Amino acid sequence: MPTTLTSAVTLDRVTYAWPDGTVALSDVSGAFGGGRTGLVGRNGSGKSTLLKLIAGTLVPASGSISTAGRVDLLPQQLTLDTGRRVADVLGIAPVLDAVRAIERGDVDERHFDTVGDDWDVEARATAALAEVGLPDGALDRRVGELSGGEAVLAALVGVRLRGAEIALLDEPTNNLDRDARARVHELVRTWRGTLIVVSHDVALLEELDDTAELYEHELSVFGGPYSAWKAWLDTEQAAAVQAETAARQLLRREKRDRQQVEAAIAMRNAHGKKLAAKKAAPKIVLGAMKRSAEVTAGKLRVEANEKVEAARAAVDTAGRRVRDDDTVHIDLPDPGVGTGRRIATIGDGERSWTIQGPERAALVGPNGAGKTTLLERIVASAVGDGIPYSGSADREPLAGADAARTAGGADSAGLSSERGAAAPAVPFSGDEGADPAEARPDTASFRSSVRAEAHTDRVGYLSQRVDGLDEAASVLANVRAGAPGVGDAELRNRLARFLIRGDTVLRPVSALSGGERFRVALARLLLADPAPHLVVLDEPTNNLDLDTVDQLVDAVSAYRGAVLVVSHDDVFLDRIRPDLTLELRDGRMTEL
Repeated sequence: MPTTLTSAVTLDRVTYAWPDGTVALSDVSGAFGGGRTGLVGRNGSGKSTLLKLIAGTLVPASGSISTAGRVDLLPQQLTLDTGRRVADVLGIAPVLDAVRAIERGDVDERHFDTVGDDWDVEARATAALAEVGLPDGALDRRVGELSGGEAVLAALVGVRLRGAEIALLDEPTNNLDRDARARVHELVRTWRGTLIVVSHDVALLEELDDTAELYEHELSVFGGPYSAWKAWLDTEQAAAVQAETAARQLLRREKRDRQQVEAAIAMRNAHGKKLAAKKAAPKIVLGAMKRSAEVTAGKLRVEANEKVEAARAAVDTAGRRVRDDDTVHIDLPDPGVGTGRRIATIGDGERSWTIQGPERAALVGPNGAGKTTLLERIVASAVGDGIPYSGSADREPLAGADAARTAGGADSAGLSSERGAAAPAVPFSGDEGADPAEARPDTASFRSSVRAEAHTDRVGYLSQRVDGLDEAASVLANVRAGAPGVGDAELRNRLARFLIRGDTVLRPVSALSGGERFRVALARLLLADPAPHLVVLDEPTNNLDLDTVDQLVDAVSAYRGAVLVVSHDDVFLDRIRPDLTLELRDGRMTEL
């Protein structure tokens, strides 16, 4: 594998297990270079654990990690004290306060010791915050006054300002809108020093110099961005599959040759027995012929067996190069959506757009614009009191428990009854969904102008948090609830197409990995009987690894109904090829 590597982080047979004994990493060895590296791998492969081990927040059970300098980690779950100042988040508050005290005339020697040579700290920090769109005065703002995206950007600026030789970023663009993502991309693009980024954001991975993969406890590094690595991997896997096919063909040929050897030996034995029966030669001669034939047969058997075993070993070697990464192959029920059928209407006070037939529509816009609320209105109009909810002034937007109550009777549509779950108490946790404001926009213009109405009662909804599954019930029971008229055998066959096979269908949802849980939720949605006419997806790629995103694209591509998706992931949207893309911003909607 091509790579350009000057080691900044070296791992030597690193092993780590969780307190319950689950092995997260086993004998991992490898090295990261001194540039910018993207780290990819399946969910659960140990990427976040590896970053914590490099940062020293976790200690390996065995093995060693060496680093060429200080390490700073921006974790995926960024939990911040909302009462702290942005200056505290940046790690410059003591120096900043000391500079300001001196400027006020306080000449206490402790202030000078604190400042050292860092007299321009305020100017540098203000300039760095301005680069990511935070205004003058941001240093003294409380974290609780920031949006989730602003808080992540401030924390990222803090990592940069602190200047550690090695910076580790764990999913820095999760739940960020387009504008915030673009600012993160720019920061990464101009980063100096060693940078290791765990991400499923393909556009971000393209900004990096190298691509590392953690796969089945093995770390490999490729000298190039994600697209180059993926092209190399695809080529390597195609060659591996070809090599395995050739090895299997050789094994079959060697087995046939061995059978022919055995047949030839049997014929010789039969001929010898006939000669002996006829006494065609003296007994001593016949004995010598028998012994010679046995020696020859033994040699032929050993040689044939050795060739078969060598061929079998070649198959095993070639097979180990071939990954068992499965692809979702789905033959979904036909929802019976005609080309001209009106499925849903969305718009603002000036214009409206109608989703017709099996169209794909995408809704984009900044966090807090009200995209999730708009989706909830569509779902509510399908399962509520039959009155289209188009944002009349005397009715509040759906959010929180109100949304869950409105959805109370939806079962056949595969709807999540908890889709309006309250926003997390700490809004900056990387895996907790979008900004709190996203679920409850409160501008008068939004309440009065935005229209969202379904023209069918068969709407399936997959929320950001993939909720609505019965944690204690089995996978099969969860999917059966959405398709009560389908037998268990058929449901098992359909689940297998979502890579949910064998005893996994009998496991409780609470015992599933993140990727498995997502596929169960998607299967429950798309396998509902009757099939939904409209599938609504809210930020479906959040927290998914790249393999699972591929599986989602396969599933959406196979679905023959209408799709409405909210996403900040431009690469994902390009892959599903939306027929209509709308942007919601400041209560107004425009077509892109």
